[in-house]
Amino acid sequence: MSRLPPLNAMKAFEVACRTASFTLAAKELGVSAAAVSQQVKNLEQWFGKQLFTRTGNKITATDAGQAIYPQISKAFSDIADMSLRVSEGEMKPRLVVSVPFSLAEFWLAPRLAKLLTVYPKATFDIRVEDDPVDVKRHNIDIRISYGEHHYPDLNIVPLVHDDVLPVCAPEFWYKNGGGAIGLAAIPDSMFIHTNWGENYASHPTWADWFSKTGSERRPDPAKGRRMGLSSLAITSARLGLGIALGQRSMAIADLEAGRLVALSSTSVRLGHPYRALVSKTKLDRPDIQAFIRFLGED
Repeated sequence: MSRLPPLNAMKAFEVACRTASFTLAAKELGVSAAAVSQQVKNLEQWFGKQLFTRTGNKITATDAGQAIYPQISKAFSDIADMSLRVSEGEMKPRLVVSVPFSLAEFWLAPRLAKLLTVYPKATFDIRVEDDPVDVKRHNIDIRISYGEHHYPDLNIVPLVHDDVLPVCAPEFWYKNGGGAIGLAAIPDSMFIHTNWGENYASHPTWADWFSKTGSERRPDPAKGRRMGLSSLAITSARLGLGIALGQRSMAIADLEAGRLVALSSTSVRLGHPYRALVSKTKLDRPDIQAFIRFLGED
């Protein structure tokens, strides 16, 4: 067997390079910053290369450090994968997929069901969590997200550019709308508004939808029903709580089954597509590539 670099030193280097800080690396490893610094020095002596430039408390990977980091990071990621599979009593590939709450049930779950009809032995670890997520630290294979600014170091693959359209339960429309009344005459209290949160400003609103139809109508969110998830807005509409500006990809099953009706063919696209975010060291894995292609299919 060829001589290996000291493993403790490689781990200290990997964490320090990922966090860009001896202090943060020490916190993650449960040791002192001085111990991390010493381990990095040991690795520098082993390679005969300087791996970081040090300016006060700030560290920056040198060209040599940047060259070896991807391989070391991937090696520890592979070891973590193997350890998890062995501890679970199985040695099958398992994709770790992280997804926001709003996409988990109505967007991702139906796609997984469809995927399993083609690949019945595929296994997943689905983690539902909001941005930002530490993809490398938690060994996540694929992060699915609407935004990308939290993940500047990851490869970005566009998946689906969704749109929204007005939907409600058939019984609700029969009772409160229908006929010649139309959406323009519906009281503000009957509109469901999705509160996307303070981090997002590019999602279409009811004002955007009415503007696209040529109407100056602006339903007041303060008088309507506000939901904190796009999936919750669709569920609320299906249960007869009002009219939601629902995402087509999430509402499609209810529309096809007749649990929801679309009140107009006019739709407004979201500001950005949903994206798959993958570390550069994992992007060439065939299982990850196949999974992303499947997610991007209509």
